[in-house]
Amino acid sequence: MVNKSAIVLAGGMGTRMKSSTPKVLHRVCGREMISFVVDAVSRAGFDDIIVVVPPESDKIREIIGESVRYVVQPTPSGTGNALSITRHLIDEIENVLVVNGDAPLISHETLDSVMSVHIESGAWVTLATSRYDDPGSMGRIVRDELGRVSSIVEDSESNNKIRAISEVNVGVYCLNVNWLLDTIGTISPSESGEIYLTDLISIAACKDAEMVRSITLNDPAEGIGVNSRVDLAKVESVLRNRICVKWMSDGVTILDPSTVYIDTTVRIGIDTIVLPNSHIMGDVVIGSDCEIGPNSVVKDSKLGDSCIVSGSVVSGSELERDVHVGSFSSVRSGSYLGRGVHIGTSAEVKNSNLGSGTKVGHFSYIGDADIGSKVNIGAGTVTCNYDGLRKNVTKIDDGAMIGSDTMLVAPVKVGANAETGAGSVVTRDVPVEALVKGIPARVTRVAKKNKRKLAELNIIQDDSDG
Repeated sequence: MVNKSAIVLAGGMGTRMKSSTPKVLHRVCGREMISFVVDAVSRAGFDDIIVVVPPESDKIREIIGESVRYVVQPTPSGTGNALSITRHLIDEIENVLVVNGDAPLISHETLDSVMSVHIESGAWVTLATSRYDDPGSMGRIVRDELGRVSSIVEDSESNNKIRAISEVNVGVYCLNVNWLLDTIGTISPSESGEIYLTDLISIAACKDAEMVRSITLNDPAEGIGVNSRVDLAKVESVLRNRICVKWMSDGVTILDPSTVYIDTTVRIGIDTIVLPNSHIMGDVVIGSDCEIGPNSVVKDSKLGDSCIVSGSVVSGSELERDVHVGSFSSVRSGSYLGRGVHIGTSAEVKNSNLGSGTKVGHFSYIGDADIGSKVNIGAGTVTCNYDGLRKNVTKIDDGAMIGSDTMLVAPVKVGANAETGAGSVVTRDVPVEALVKGIPARVTRVAKKNKRKLAELNIIQDDSDG
């Protein structure tokens, strides 16, 4: 049985955003605005959620999922019209919550409070308000001589006297459904042709001002609605600070929260340090005792305990514990770095597996490679993985030593404990424990068990080393 119903208004395109993306899909700290609102409504205990969407709503439906009901608003004719087209879904309930989909900071506690005040008072309509020194383009709350709400005046229809009012509408309402269904058809279109939900307030107040109730937000930031990219930045700043405070309260050190960007989807272990100018975005898990930054980006990755990412980028990858990356390096998608791996300065790793204890020197590129444990890769090494048609794999077994400036022309394999000389261009597989050098690289030293076989194949260049 449905106990509490809510309507989320997300049908407008948000023309002031000047974007091809629907307004409610713009992101705040890594999540679409609409998802914050729907989550708040759900956490407030509303088990029936109706979302009003525009005709092109596939992306909105993909983000929210099938836990809600959808109603399409054919044309963006205002919030009153959006509410009107939901009549057939709410005609059997007593009260309904209505909230704008562009208020990502609204809390479930506020939504619950608005509904509680509404039910206790028996009002026709209850709304949430807030006060700002600079309300911008938000609709102003007009009160009568007894302090009762008499109307909401939209910015487009305001004069200087109205704009001087600091109390504003935040787009959260509870409505008695019987009264709503009897009244909504009486709203007259504005000069722009839109039908405003806010006109319901003045209609109710004219009939009986006692039937309009309001609550004022304890935290004014909750009421910030996003109508422009300037508003989006304000909301981002508030939420970003909240996230940093949360993590600092949970045992993470953030030396300068004003320069740190952490998405809502991130998880961080205790005693980790996040240094200035660092971005942690998307689906990220960071272990304990790590150090991120300064000037680092970690995106959609998992880091074990005691990792260091210094002035570098890690994206779409997994790092086991005690991994050190940077500075000025990049670990790109599809990479796995085993325990104790060290990536030096100005190196890049892409779609590669590196075994425990392996070290990659400076100014190197490791792409589409499968590298064993305790491999040392000298500075300037490049896996030449692309032949113009496909990406080829380089395989390096445990304990190998790759000399500086080695070019590994894939597909190629370097055997366990083998070595390449500095400046070598390796175009053929390197046997176990062999030393190759030159352009192209030839075997100059091999393990005794392989020496006779290689001599027969006539690929030993110089066997003076035995």
